[in-house]
Parts: sequence; C-alpha cells; structure tokens
Amino acid sequence: MPIRTLVWGENVHEQKNQVVADNYPNGMHNAIAKLLSSDANITTSTATLQEPEHGLTEDKLANTDVLIWWGHAAHGEVKDEIVERVAKRVWE
Repeated sequence: MPIRTLVWGENVHEQKNQVVADNYPNGMHNAIAKLLSSDANITTSTATLQEPEHGLTEDKLANTDVLIWWGHAAHGEVKDEIVERVAKRVWE
C-alpha cells in the first residue's frame, strides 16, 4: 500500500515574490509533491493556507500517513482549530 503523503504549503511567497513565483510557478508545495510522487510507493496530495479549512479537512487528514508542512511566513494565519486538528491527527 502506498504511503499517502500530504504536502501543506502557505503558498504566500509564490504570490508576493516574483523570483519565487518564477522558480515555483505552481507553488513550492506542488514542486515538493511532484518530486515525492516520482516514487511509486508514495501518493501525494497538496493543501494550502488559502483553501477552506486551509485544505486540512478531517477527511483529508484521516487519509494521510505523512504530513509535510512547508511554511515560515504565515503560521500566525493558520486558524487555531485547524492547528488543534492537525496536532490531534499527528498524535493519532
């Protein structure tokens, strides 16, 4: 059974910095997911800060074995209830 990997990204720098946008036209989260998905033992999905529930729905997390969190500029924008949801799933 493949490892279900979710790559979460803020997707902030890609929107604000042209150099970053030029290097990652589909976002850093998608670049990371694409590289990981080259391994047949890994399935990937992505989520970003801008999505409803920051893309981290109960269902999405329940179907995730590995969560990769890519962020450093907008952690303060992540809603507390989503942080609690992610922490609960990690502890599970």
